[in-house]
Amino acid sequence: MQKQLSTYYSQSDVGAPQDVISSRRNHAPGGALRHRGKAAGRLRRFPDGGAFSRSYARWVSANSLPPRRPRVLIAGGGVAALEAALALYDLAADRLEVELCSPHSEFVYRPFAVGEPYGAASILRYDLGALAGQIGASFRLGGIFSVDTGAGQVTARDGEQIPYDYLMIASGARMLWAVPGAVTFWGVADEGGVAGVVRKLRAGILRDVVFTMPGGHSWGLPLYELALLGSTVLAKSGIEDARLTVVTPEDAPLELFGRAVAERMGHLLGERGIEVVTGVHPVEFEGGRLRIAPGEPIETEAVISLPRLEGRRIDGLPVEADGFLRVDEHCRVVGAERVFAAGDVSAFPVKQGGIATQQADTAAEAIASAAGCEVEPAPFDPVLRGVLWTGEEPRYLYGRLTGGHGEVSELSEAPLWPGPDGKIVGRYLSPFLAGLPESEKRAPITS
Repeated sequence: MQKQLSTYYSQSDVGAPQDVISSRRNHAPGGALRHRGKAAGRLRRFPDGGAFSRSYARWVSANSLPPRRPRVLIAGGGVAALEAALALYDLAADRLEVELCSPHSEFVYRPFAVGEPYGAASILRYDLGALAGQIGASFRLGGIFSVDTGAGQVTARDGEQIPYDYLMIASGARMLWAVPGAVTFWGVADEGGVAGVVRKLRAGILRDVVFTMPGGHSWGLPLYELALLGSTVLAKSGIEDARLTVVTPEDAPLELFGRAVAERMGHLLGERGIEVVTGVHPVEFEGGRLRIAPGEPIETEAVISLPRLEGRRIDGLPVEADGFLRVDEHCRVVGAERVFAAGDVSAFPVKQGGIATQQADTAAEAIASAAGCEVEPAPFDPVLRGVLWTGEEPRYLYGRLTGGHGEVSELSEAPLWPGPDGKIVGRYLSPFLAGLPESEKRAPITS
């Protein structure tokens, strides 16, 4: 993963950090539009002057069309899409027309999914169209099939052609089975898989469980949460002879956050009696044995794995071999004019909600600046912030992903940043969701 990050940063000039960025609106006071058309404000002169001249001016004023606002089409309905819409509403509400286009009618707050199999939390769901309406955006139900960058239009899956001036791809990644024979934690629709393992663990039927994840593009924090919550279940059930093991391609637990976090995570896992096997890749679980590479198979009764991620390919856009979109330091898709990408669909190797919001903010600033707003777009400068559920008190994790700033790595029992509680830290999304009434939330869908 560190090698992937080095490769990524060698192709983009990441600027100075901006940990504290205040929201601002850099458009005309009161949202007023200044009509710049040729007819408006121009009084035609006639030889007789007087009444006819004034009458003509009134006619022009009444019949002049307002200038067309540039259109931003956001393809997606997840964290990056909603953060981008919120950022554009703040930066350029009176300059841009924004539309969300998603094949799903709900915005799903997925980070809470890790607690569902243990009965510790429920996934939150919101009506996406209603959320879009609150921030001045329109909503279209449907997916994107292809993009014609030359014509500035996309083709929806139903065949409709939709024009745009700026296109934001925030369609997320495909989740695929990573370890044959293992139970996969999908993060939304568990369908009894992980929950079934937890029930057997709590009942004492299972005494040995491995938690693992594939290499490549990923986000490992849920893996450790599942293991830590599992240890809490065993403690509360009075089961002392069960074994939980984390098997990871990482060189140290949550090494992306830096050395200090990795060391403290190792101590925390040890205190909970969770074994850790690092530097290996899971291959297959069969016959009570998890094959790994390199190394000898690990005997166990059950394996829970995170999924493998692959980019969602859209015809007309240049993608890498694994389907992800390469972006520059302002999250513009390389090789596609006026097209941006944020979130899991981008080639940035860390797939995390907070990173997705930072990419969305970066792209929104670039779009607002191009639309004429007084915004100085800052380059993408990723900062990792994570809330780790442990089954007891949460831990707050902070780390930088770039080398030039010197390593900053911290794990604390107290929050390390201001703002509302939540698993995702987003400049706009976090306070927006925190301010919604309970009536806006939909009950989780159960199988």
